[in-house]
Amino acid sequence: MSGTGAEKTRTPHAGDDNAADDNVVDLLMRQHGDIRNLFDEVEAASGDARRDAFRRLVRLLAVHETAEEEVVHPFARRNVTGGEQVVADRLEEERLAKETLAELDGMDPQDPAFLPKLLLLRTDVQKHARAEERYEFTHLLRTAGPAQLATMAKAVKAAEATAPTHPHPGVESGAANVAAGPLAALMDRTRDAVRRAMGDS
Repeated sequence: MSGTGAEKTRTPHAGDDNAADDNVVDLLMRQHGDIRNLFDEVEAASGDARRDAFRRLVRLLAVHETAEEEVVHPFARRNVTGGEQVVADRLEEERLAKETLAELDGMDPQDPAFLPKLLLLRTDVQKHARAEERYEFTHLLRTAGPAQLATMAKAVKAAEATAPTHPHPGVESGAANVAAGPLAALMDRTRDAVRRAMGDS
């Protein structure tokens, strides 16, 4: 397949299919699909292409999880029976995945240990996504009105806008990439953007 360098390094965004951005569950489900596709891309690639695909996966996971922590989980706590425990379970799943992600981000993608650890992360992320869809997204659709779903969708789009769409020039090593903020400053920027979009600040 041909394509420009910009296309190859672009972080997938929910709503790339030009569907109406008026339902947060639709957006997050499309992000789950984007994440699965990026895992496939990382696994299939090698060398610099694998490193680039992994950086895009890191960004998308950071944006996705932060948006859920700020948008979906608070709603679930308030509106789902047993919501506190539902959210606690999801946060524990996220914590475990983030620990593995941080370990991967410090590794050379060509290290023989990289792919087995990536597959472990993929298993954890997919299990987490299925739990979200079953225990949170279903209840969102049942209990949130169209205006609420649209407002939350707007917040997720604001979160996406905080993610750079290509690696920062000169940021090549895993350690430097973390220092630039994929797992820390990026999540803080995302959180701020979500709160502004939700009208909480």
